[in-house]
Amino acid sequence: MSLFDLSGKTAVVTGASRGIGEAIARRMAQHGANVVVSSRKADACDVVTNDINAEYPGRAVTIPCNIGDKAQLQSLVDKTKEHFGKIDILVCNAAVNPYFGPSADCPDDAFDKIMNCNVKSNHWLSNMVLPEMLERKDGVIIVISSIGGIKGSPMLGTYGLSKAADFQLVRNIAVEHGTKNIRANAIAPGLIKTYFAQALWDDPKILEQSTSSTPLKRIGSPDEIAGATVFLASEAGAFMTGQQMVIDGGQTIA
Repeated sequence: MSLFDLSGKTAVVTGASRGIGEAIARRMAQHGANVVVSSRKADACDVVTNDINAEYPGRAVTIPCNIGDKAQLQSLVDKTKEHFGKIDILVCNAAVNPYFGPSADCPDDAFDKIMNCNVKSNHWLSNMVLPEMLERKDGVIIVISSIGGIKGSPMLGTYGLSKAADFQLVRNIAVEHGTKNIRANAIAPGLIKTYFAQALWDDPKILEQSTSSTPLKRIGSPDEIAGATVFLASEAGAFMTGQQMVIDGGQTIA
């Protein structure tokens, strides 16, 4: 367990009230980290926070935040430091996709929202936590991206564009700050059984289409992404930086 031990670390997880973010918060707490459970709605976060604290008293706290609001992101950072004293691990998981269709028809307001929430907010939040990490010469940033940033799509092109940008974000952070022992990586999930991707798995016919060419022939679970974040945040992943880890049941290789 020592390779994956996060005892004494503090992790901030955005979009942590459900799905992949919730699984990440729960698994990081299980491995010893103090966890900030964050999303827009405090009551939804409290369900996760209370469950974690019931098993690991005092290990989780709710700090709500709208990732599209820079002031709220700064407040998330400040309140985390007030409560836990520091931030060792940042997991940028929250994302949006208000438009499904050809890129050429994507309205400007939808394009701006996708880029602001999926790229700019991660850029902002990373730069808000980096100063203390650089001073301490220790820190981990993990961005939950998507295989949509690797593959072209006739219906999710704008979303994919934002997710491709996340790959470059972690590469830049890794190169700029690696000498100070800052590591940054992205995870690119395939189809995972979450509310966010419900349209792609809720209908049996669509699910069959989505998984028929995938070697494992099934949809993934949030926990199968959470385990990778524990690896990346712990000593087990200490020599990995600037990379995109694809976890998709083999979809992109088939």
